This record gives sequence, C-alpha cells and structure tokens, in this order.
Amino acid sequence: MKKDYKKLELDKILDLLSQNAYCDVCRERIKKIKPSFDIDTVRTEIAKTDDAFTLSSKFGTPKFYNIKDICFGAKRAQQGSSLSLRELMDIGMFLREVSGLDEWYSQCSGIQTSLTEYFEQLSVNKHLENMITNAIISEEELADSASPQLAAIRRSIQRKSLAVRERLDKLIKSQSTQKYLQESLVTMRDGRFVVPVKTEYKSEISGLVHDTSATGATLFIEPMAVVEANNEIRVLQIEEQKEIERIIKEMSELVGSFAEPMINDYEIVLTLEIYFAKANLGAKMKAVTPVITDKPCFNLIRARHPLIDKDKVVPISLELGNDYSSLIVTGPNTGGKTVSLKTAGLLVLMAMCGMMIPASENSVIGMFDELYVDIGDEQSIEQSLSTFSSHMTNIARILRTADEKSLIMLDELCSGTDPVEGSALAVSILDEFRKRDCKVIATTHYQEVKMYAIKTDNVENASCEFDIKTLRPTYRVIVGMPGKSNAFAISSKLGISSDIIDNAKELVSTEDKRFEEVVQSLEKTRQELEKLKSSAAAEQKKSKEITEQLKAERDQLEKDKEKELQDVRSKAASIIEEVRFQGDLMLEELERLKKQKESADFAQKVKGARSHINSSVNAMYDTANPIMQKKIDHYVLPRPLKVGDTVRLADLNKEGTLLRLPDSKNMCFVQVGAMKTKTKLENLRLVEEKKESKKQPTPSKVGKKLVSNFSRKSGMELDIRGMLGDDGVMEVDRFIDSCLLSGISVITIIHGKGTGALRSAVQQYLRKNPHVKSFRDGAYGEGEAGVTVAELE
Repeated sequence: MKKDYKKLELDKILDLLSQNAYCDVCRERIKKIKPSFDIDTVRTEIAKTDDAFTLSSKFGTPKFYNIKDICFGAKRAQQGSSLSLRELMDIGMFLREVSGLDEWYSQCSGIQTSLTEYFEQLSVNKHLENMITNAIISEEELADSASPQLAAIRRSIQRKSLAVRERLDKLIKSQSTQKYLQESLVTMRDGRFVVPVKTEYKSEISGLVHDTSATGATLFIEPMAVVEANNEIRVLQIEEQKEIERIIKEMSELVGSFAEPMINDYEIVLTLEIYFAKANLGAKMKAVTPVITDKPCFNLIRARHPLIDKDKVVPISLELGNDYSSLIVTGPNTGGKTVSLKTAGLLVLMAMCGMMIPASENSVIGMFDELYVDIGDEQSIEQSLSTFSSHMTNIARILRTADEKSLIMLDELCSGTDPVEGSALAVSILDEFRKRDCKVIATTHYQEVKMYAIKTDNVENASCEFDIKTLRPTYRVIVGMPGKSNAFAISSKLGISSDIIDNAKELVSTEDKRFEEVVQSLEKTRQELEKLKSSAAAEQKKSKEITEQLKAERDQLEKDKEKELQDVRSKAASIIEEVRFQGDLMLEELERLKKQKESADFAQKVKGARSHINSSVNAMYDTANPIMQKKIDHYVLPRPLKVGDTVRLADLNKEGTLLRLPDSKNMCFVQVGAMKTKTKLENLRLVEEKKESKKQPTPSKVGKKLVSNFSRKSGMELDIRGMLGDDGVMEVDRFIDSCLLSGISVITIIHGKGTGALRSAVQQYLRKNPHVKSFRDGAYGEGEAGVTVAELE
C-alpha cells in the first residue's frame, strides 16, 4: 500500500472491513483492495455496495462460511487425480454455500440489482453436494451409506468380529485358561484379536504371537481357534479399503467434470462476500452512499472519522474544489486540525475503494487522479533527515507531479524551521499549488498564511473552534473564519505566570496584534450569529412540531368521526333488518287473524296488531338514527310543507326529498340519496326552488357517499379486506344470514388477492354452508381473484 494511503489510515479501514468477512481468502483479498481513480469503476463498485446494503436491509445478509480455496483440488480432479476426504469435504461445504446463496436470492425474485448477474451465474449442484455430504463423515471416515457394497462389507466385518469376540470371551472366562492370562480381556494387535498371556505359559495357549509388553511379562497371542476368522476379517477389511478408494475415485471424477463451473462459482462467492462485507461495515458506521462526480472536488456533510468512537466523534462539514481550491485550517494544538485533514482524505479513499462513507446524505465525492499526503514526522537518522528536511523532501516529491486533479493534504506546512522563512516558504508553496489549480487542504499556525488566504482568490480560511471559557477545543470546523492558536490562554491555564505572558504579549508586533483583534472580533460576531441561528432553528422546529401535532390530531378526529359513523350505520342497518323480520312475523300474524275474521273481536285484533307494528317501527327508526341531533334553532317554515319538497336536515346538514307529511307526532319521512330516514318536523329546513335548482346534483352525491358502505353491509356486496381469516368468515356468515332474510340471491364478497389466505378461508366456508348453491371467482371487470361471487338458495 502506498505510503500516502497509510498516513490516512486506509490500511486500518481495510482491516475493519476484513473483520466483516468470513472466509480467510476473502479477508486477504480485502486487505489488498486499492483505490480506483476511474469514475466508471468507482460508480460501479459503489452501486454494487449500495445494492448489497439495500438487499441486506430487506432480507438480511446471506450466510457465508469460512470456505477453503477449492480451485487447486478441482483442477487436480479434472486431471484425473483422486482427492483426499478433506478436499472433498471442503468442496462439499463450498457447494452448500452456493446452494444457500441461490436459495437466499430466490426471495429477491423480481428485484433487479447490479448484483443480479452474479447470483444468476451461480451453478447449483445438489447431486454432488448431497453425494459428498451423505458419504463423508470426517476427513478419515466414509459413511456406510456411501455405497451398498461398502455397507454390506462393513456388516460382514461386524458379524465376524462379534463371532471372534464371543469365542475369545469364552476362552478368557474358562477356569482352565484364566490362570494363564495376564488379564481377562480381549484386545487387538495389527488389526487382529488377541489375548494377553503370561510369558511363562505361552506354550499353554496355542496360537500366533503378535506382540509383547514393554516389560516382556506379557505376550499378545492370537489363539489358533480364531486365526481363520481373523484372516476372513482381514480379507474383508482389504475389500473395504478398495471400495472406499473406488467411492473416492468416483466422487473425484464427478468433481473433475464440474471443475470449471465450480472455479467460476468460487470467484463469484468471494466477490459477493466482499460486497456484503462492505455493506455490513457501512451499516455499523451508519454510513451513506456518496454522490460520485467527475469533477475533482468533495462536499462532506457531517462527516465522521470512522476510527474514532462513534459516541465521541464530532461531525464536521468540509467542502473543496467548488468555490475555492485551497483551504487553510488554523486553530490551537489538539484542536482537531489533523483529524479534519485525515477525515476528508480517508473518506475520499474509502469512496474510491467502493465503500460507503460515514457522513450525511447528499455528500459528494469527486474524482482525483492522485492523493498526496504530508502528515507526521518522518525524520531519519540513517538518511540524515531532520523534521523540516523530511517535510521538504515529501513536498518536493508532490511538486514534481501534482496537477489540477490532485488532492494534496499538508499538515503544519513548513514547520520546524525559522518562522519568518517558514511562513514565507509556506505562502510560496501554496501559491504554486493555487496556480496549478491543485486541490489543497493545509493546516498551519502562521499568521502570514492566514493573511494570504484572506487576500487571495480561490483560497479560503477555516478554523477549529476553541472554547475560550473552558480552554477546550470543540472539534468543530468553521469555514470562512481564520482561527487563533490561543497559546497565551492555554499557557496561562497550564501554570505559566502572568508576568511572563504579559511580557510575551508586549513582544508581539503591532500588526500581528491588530490581526488577532480582528480575528477575535469576527469570532465574537460569528458566535452571536450562531446563537441567533440556533434560536431561530429551535423556534422553527417547535412551530413545525406543533403544526404536525395539530394536523395529526385533526386527522385522528376525522378517522374517529368516520369510524363512529360507520359503527352507527352498521348498527342502524342491523336494526332495520330486524324491523323487517319482525314486520314479516306481524304480517303472518295478520294473515292468521284474517282467517279468523268471523270472530267477534276480529276488527279489534287487527287494529291492535297494526298499532303494535307501527310503534315498533317508529321505535326502531329512532334507535337507528346514526347522528346525534344538533341543537335546533328557532326556524320557522316559510310555508307548509308538501310531498316532494326539497328539504335540508339540520342535524345532518344534508338535503333530501319529503316523502310523507308530518303525522300526529310531527314525524316525517325524508329520502336522503338512497336512504330513507324519519325525523321531526323541527329538524327540517325548506330549500327554496332557486337554491334547489342550483344544488340539484348534490343530494345524489351525498346519497352515494352515505350509502356506499351501508350497501356493502346489507346489499349485495361485503368488503372484508384486511381482516384475519376467522374474522372474515364470521362477517360472511352474518352477511349471508342478512341476505337470506332480505331475499337476496346473488352476493359478492370482496376479500382482495394478497397471499390468498383470506380467499381460501372464505371459499372453504362457502363450500360447507348449506345455504350456498354455488360460488365462483370474479370475472374480468368484477375483481377477478380478489372477489368471490356466490349464489344463495
């Protein structure tokens, strides 16, 4: 990595980025990322990082594993070599990661991003993945399920081994042989079952000696009775090994046949992991995607240094390359000048590496041909370089190649030498960079450099704010204002006597004193203006909050009002249906009475029944009135009302047509749109003919508005969109009962498309309801799959 980039700590950022990757190979690749100075490349890389961030925000980050490099093994298999179980296991893990990435991206179907081409190129190989996963238990063992032949061989070995152990168990448990044994146990030597026999009794146990103990007191003898069985086991073990080698060879050949797509997938997986690592680091830094422009400039809004604790870092805003090409940053030591310098340079490099930057939205990063940095002390005893010499060597290097597309960052320009000569040299160097139109940020304490920035076009001053009361820096950067070093105030705070400080002040030249006074006056004015600005912003924010609160309260009142009206209308509809039902019962009663017309009290019974019906209906209409009556004013009708007059209901503020003149109780029937209502005469206002002709369309519109939701409840349509399955089915059940009472034979249930769960629940209920003759999905123009049309019996 270039020395300039290391001074800006890009290597530490890449280390942070590598910690968000899972694969060792990926981590190493991240540490080798280099800034690009090609605008198309930078824009492409930034777009891919941004798309990874967007997908992670919506669907979570895909799962990555610490996969190994499978390219070498795949190429070996392609050339006919058999792979080790470890290599096959690594390939199996890699194939699982490819399958996992493909499965994760399936939830992003229909979303086209700059990463789509990578996911679409992945070659999922479930057959090879399952073969390796099911066959290999560890890097030293194959599973019995690797092949039927292997399973059969291992069963045979197990059976014969069990038989040998049973025979040996009988031997060691025999009273006649126990005295010859060192221990009563069966063990193995060279893959064959043996028993431990005392050396002095070796002739008593007939068999083959396979081993002796370290002391020589024990011989491990394979009894002749099990030699043949052990030989058979040995033959089976050889067959087992041959079968294992055959299986490994078969899997290796299969790997070799897919070597090329696997190697391509490996590169794609590493590439995707890098982009998602960038996205995850951006999320942790609360970073944004900068706007990339081809102009050599930047505009950082509330930028934060990514290596400083996010709870302690102070955001800064810096701009360069638009209104001015050079920015001179001044202020006290430890005031944040160097951090500001590094923040700007580091964020530019991060963007050129395709990373998001810790700043606010709409921050702009332009394209530079190169970044040059002179920060820190590079004095060298070996090279006979002092602090000043090392700086000048570095600046000489920059002067040889810098041009209008160079970003140059200079810390404490020309310090470490005579102040008079140093300040003159600093001004001369800055002026040379200005003539070349280089983009420069430089920090300094020299008054001459501050004056140069004030007098020279295309050069601007900036200062790191310092709280003179607490004698602590605030780390805020103020552009347009030269800063003070505040050396006297800091020295006094640290214990330097006032006599020495007063004497030092006397030694300062008159011109420098005047300059400091001007700077101090400007700083005081700036602080006062900033306080006024903060106060105005606070008042504006408070006013906006109050406005939003009032708007929210108004919207809530409207919602509550509409909800209450809906509830009342629904209740009114239910009551009216109940009235109709009760009326039908009364009519049936009248029919029954009619058959008894010969009875003496027939007329009296008919009169009583009619009176009962009328009183019930009147009571129901009074209960169903959905609107609370408003206070009635002292209105006098200009003339008596007649049927057909256009009237306005005072409590509803709606117009309608008079259907029936007042009865003995001053109750009238009025048609409002499609709804009939009963109201008192005092609630009516006569609408004059002239006014009525002008507003004739209004009642129909109002009627539609009032009846729209009502019709869906008690008419031919029911809207249950947004309900849960059980709630929707309950609404449908009540709706069908209402329609059956009203004699409606065809109904439409609006459930919406969505996931289809509500539609399925409704149609399942209709299928079981004995009152439903048939049902179907809506046709084109009716709502299609979003509605169900049912025919009632």
